[in-house]
Amino acid sequence: MAAVNGEVSFWYAADGVPEEGPALPGGRDVDVCIVGGGYTGLWTAYYLKKADPSLRIAVLEQRFCGYGASGRNGGWLYNGFAGRGAFAKRYGRQRAAAMQRMMDAAVGEVVDVAAAEGIEADIVRGGVLEVARSKPQLERLREHVEGERAYGEGRFELLGEKETRDRIDVAGTIGGCWTRYGARIQPAKLARGLARTVRELGVDVYEGTTVTAILPGDGHRKPRAVTPHGTVTADQVLRATEGFTAGLRGEKRTWLPMNSAMVATEPLPAEFWAETGWQGRQVLGDFAHAYMYAQRTADDRIALGGRGVPYRFGSRTDSDGSTQVETVRQLRRILDSFFPDAAHARIDHAWAGVLGVPRDWCATVELDRVSGLGWAGGYVGSGVTTTNLAGRTLRDLVLDRDTELTRLPWVGHTVRRWEPEPLRWLGVHAMYAAYHAADRQEAAGRATTSPIARVADVVAGR
Repeated sequence: MAAVNGEVSFWYAADGVPEEGPALPGGRDVDVCIVGGGYTGLWTAYYLKKADPSLRIAVLEQRFCGYGASGRNGGWLYNGFAGRGAFAKRYGRQRAAAMQRMMDAAVGEVVDVAAAEGIEADIVRGGVLEVARSKPQLERLREHVEGERAYGEGRFELLGEKETRDRIDVAGTIGGCWTRYGARIQPAKLARGLARTVRELGVDVYEGTTVTAILPGDGHRKPRAVTPHGTVTADQVLRATEGFTAGLRGEKRTWLPMNSAMVATEPLPAEFWAETGWQGRQVLGDFAHAYMYAQRTADDRIALGGRGVPYRFGSRTDSDGSTQVETVRQLRRILDSFFPDAAHARIDHAWAGVLGVPRDWCATVELDRVSGLGWAGGYVGSGVTTTNLAGRTLRDLVLDRDTELTRLPWVGHTVRRWEPEPLRWLGVHAMYAAYHAADRQEAAGRATTSPIARVADVVAGR
């Protein structure tokens, strides 16, 4: 089992979990109030303050900046985003392609801003390598690469077995694909660096400040964020709470807080990396239905994640990143299967976090000028880069700019709410049980994608 379970995440292990900064000292009136001190809130504050230094901006965070998914994720700075296929069907391929181009560019935007602001986040632009370890996975991988061609030639490379294993020698690999639009990062370092940067720009960041309700404006009163320390009124109040959204009054069924868990090994010796060939620091994924994601950390560990227990009844969230023993065992089995030479490596840390999942699995950005309320999120685990695009989009919406960003298909996209309990608990657990069953069938030798997974996709609305 893991030496440490929880304590927010491994990404804070070296320097310790940050102490909370000053809380909101009382009621305030500002131009823009941002609820949530993760990537979405911090990027939004950053771009707004850069665009208009005179803006009075307050960020309200219930614990410390980077406490949620921004400080717990797998460190994949890549160009995927939630909802592209749905956007193409509903709004047309051209608009979906415009958003994909923006996402491709956003990878470089994050890298460039980090360099310009002196944020050291262990960034290496090694791209994204995804592997197939069964015939059905290889079929899905090839379909994926073919589908990507509709969004621009040369963005993805289809690799044979040897080409894939020459890059990272994952046991059982029979093919793979690679894209340059990806980088390895240390996520908590990025969050802490962004928090420092926005404070230096003059943004007021209040930590240890739980927002219990976000109330709309009504023509007589401005929108406001209610906390035990006082109420913040603003011209616009922006919700950037992702997987913790269900904790706000009236938002229980807006986005489902999906659990994702990770483990980090002890530092592995040079011989392991020489044998594995994982020299480019690519981030690594696969084409299983219950997929995994991994990176080689700056101090030569494997940090590997997957779904574990996908959802807690009543949209409850974890306690400071602690995860279940069975989830750790599950991730251990994946690690040993992918890298048998690491089978005796110690697991130093295990942790979990929640990501926001809309009912149609599509991320959204919105600003309602009547109520003065806005939001961004529902990234379904692809938020490291998407949050940057969201922050720039919210900037343009707040400043009432008509730009290419504000015309992207996720702006104003409407999503129906999740079912009440116990239906959503039953539905999510049944869905992931089906995906795991499909993966077992395919690992046992099935030649094509399991019909169980296809039914689960339909039921999930993916």
